[in-house]
Amino acid sequence: MSVYENAEIGALQGGPADPGQYLGKAVLIVNVASKCGLTPQYAGLERLHEQYADRGFTVLGVPCNQFMGQEPGTSQEIAEFCSATYGVTFPMTEKVDVNGEDRHPLYKNLVGTADAEGHTGDIRWNFEKFLIGADGDVVARFGPKTEPDAPEVVAAIEANLPK
Repeated sequence: MSVYENAEIGALQGGPADPGQYLGKAVLIVNVASKCGLTPQYAGLERLHEQYADRGFTVLGVPCNQFMGQEPGTSQEIAEFCSATYGVTFPMTEKVDVNGEDRHPLYKNLVGTADAEGHTGDIRWNFEKFLIGADGDVVARFGPKTEPDAPEVVAAIEANLPK
């Protein structure tokens, strides 16, 4: 089952984000926050997006305010911060819950995947990353402190770019 099935989500600036549009691409889905010690990862995520966009890859940022209230802004404030501070051009969704009773269906489809340490289940913190292959299946999970340009992330992206 594709992680995009039954996972309708809105775009940050309104309207549907239509996750199904990403079938055929490699996608790094990341729960993001503007006021976190890991927020500088936006710069690395943007570099990945720019480097591989013409090869069928995108980053998909998913704002979440569940970790110490580190994404308190409105959609407009989030968009302005990301653009002005980090030059973010990759797509972003509406703010959602990634854990708990109100966990968004997209994250219900993601959290069963284990990372390199064997962690499955709840998202541990902002900037946890899931690499989705072109077929819509999760191919890798990376912890929040794993930098976007870490060798294991780059290798996984390169191995899963559409042929």
